[in-house]
Amino acid sequence: MLRDITLGQYYPANSVIHKLDPRVKLFATMLYIVSLFCFKGIAALLVISLFLFVIIRISRVPFKFMVKGLKAIIVLMLITALFNLFLTPGETLISFWVFKITAEGAQNAVLMVIRLIYLILGTSIMTLTTTPNQLTDGLEKALMPLSKIGVPVHAIAMMMSIALRFIPILIEETDKIMKAQMARGADFESGNLVQRVKNMIPLLVPLFVSAFRRADDLAMAMEARCYNGGEGRTKMKPLRYENRDRAAYLIMMGYLAVVLLCRTFLPFPM
Repeated sequence: MLRDITLGQYYPANSVIHKLDPRVKLFATMLYIVSLFCFKGIAALLVISLFLFVIIRISRVPFKFMVKGLKAIIVLMLITALFNLFLTPGETLISFWVFKITAEGAQNAVLMVIRLIYLILGTSIMTLTTTPNQLTDGLEKALMPLSKIGVPVHAIAMMMSIALRFIPILIEETDKIMKAQMARGADFESGNLVQRVKNMIPLLVPLFVSAFRRADDLAMAMEARCYNGGEGRTKMKPLRYENRDRAAYLIMMGYLAVVLLCRTFLPFPM
């Protein structure tokens, strides 16, 4: 399960999506998330589905590799679906004991699960096709106007990049610690919920110790290289927009416009 988490991982490939400016991918991801939570009707859903399928194909990232990331949110999807299914008022379809399933609840449950799945797949494309260094440079460049009012843009971008880079490292470390504890007789599967939480203590303590040790090593390495923040620093590969980046901006704005038009003029129910 831990190795199925794809957030923060980079998948090398020779595709147009990989070559795009990281600022374009950040902007595209933001517009994509907006479209997910503002669409209405089957027409807009089909547009989003087609767009996501095309982008995945262009990125040349294996679909099976991207779907692995969904296993980590199965519990979240189930909880979200159940809350929408039983707590949404409307026309009653099934009623038993204190529970009541409505037509609106069933529709909202399906839509919310679809939104979560599309959200994970869509945002995974950005991290899978963008290296942590590119993501840091793009985020810093995009937020640079905020530095004029005193916002530490470089520090924020650096912290986010380090956090993303540490996700796969900590996942691998957790997997190693679990296997070592299981070899010593630890049981992480059996027992009730309280017992399972107690069984996690032998895993969490060494994991936190390892995380703090890695953070301390990273801080010492940065100090040894005389790192003192972003002031006065130059870029070996400065970001510059190319024609494909401008075309990507136009495509994303056109995509959002189509979704909004479908919401306005084709709001056919699910």
